[in-house]
Amino acid sequence: MSPPPFKNLPPMSLSLTAPLFTTALLLLLSPQEASSALPIIPVNGTCRSTCGTIPVRYPFGTGFGCGHPAFSRYIKCNFGTTLQYTTRTGTYTIASIDYPSSTVIVTDPFMSNCSEMQNSGSFSLDETGPFTLAKENIFVLLGCSTTSPLFDSTQDFCDTGSGSRVCRGLYSCKGVTGIGLPRNAPISTCCVYDYPTGLGLGYSLDLPKLQCSSYASVYEFGDEGDPMKWKFGVSLLYNDSYYSGSCKDCEGSGGVCGFDSLDESFACVCRNGVNTTTSCFGQGYAWSGTQGVKIQTMLTIGGLLLSWMLLLVQCR
Repeated sequence: MSPPPFKNLPPMSLSLTAPLFTTALLLLLSPQEASSALPIIPVNGTCRSTCGTIPVRYPFGTGFGCGHPAFSRYIKCNFGTTLQYTTRTGTYTIASIDYPSSTVIVTDPFMSNCSEMQNSGSFSLDETGPFTLAKENIFVLLGCSTTSPLFDSTQDFCDTGSGSRVCRGLYSCKGVTGIGLPRNAPISTCCVYDYPTGLGLGYSLDLPKLQCSSYASVYEFGDEGDPMKWKFGVSLLYNDSYYSGSCKDCEGSGGVCGFDSLDESFACVCRNGVNTTTSCFGQGYAWSGTQGVKIQTMLTIGGLLLSWMLLLVQCR
């Protein structure tokens, strides 16, 4: 059996090597913060900061456990490309989010516009949801039966003033043939819905009950005389009071704000999949300021000492 590598070293070399070996091990292995701050390659977790081309910021999220729990019930990122909003009447695509104005534009794939009209489903907002209709929305009901309750002479469901121009504009579109009407048909089957209580929570547009074939929603007219330039979609306002200092710290460390699935308490979701209650600093992803420099220096010195010690032993 060959003797241990230290056995034939001179006393002076052995006395130098042992402390150096111990020091190197302490520098490399003893600091708990060093091991926790090693730069792990970030991987895609369940929460993302974008969905397709749309930036996703708190209180929105891309899936369960992401964003604020009040929004997570309604918002998800489908296949990483399409941000969707779901209510009891259907799933709608989120076209844009304007964070400064707390405004979301959603589009219904069955909603009519000037280019294409088709039979539509209903549209609703849930009473418990964090969204309300923006005042800019103009809902237009198309291809309605003349016996529809909309045309009850004792009620004022339809705007017969400026709304008539909107109806004439849409009925002049070539897409109106999609709901079985000729271009420039009489506007007696069209109604610009004047919803007196629709701006609150729980708004519902029930087309079968109203006996209408389709609906369109215009949130911006632009050149009012040309319906091809109108912007179609539903503009929603959301409650932006959920943002907190904890979320700001989380985002500053490279994390995404989310919540615990058990008690819905705040959680910071790091890019390596780690969830914390504070931030991603020291969680295997982010290094913060001087702490990171200190740890890197310790690891570098420890590595050099260990390499020098091994080289010395081999030379003996």
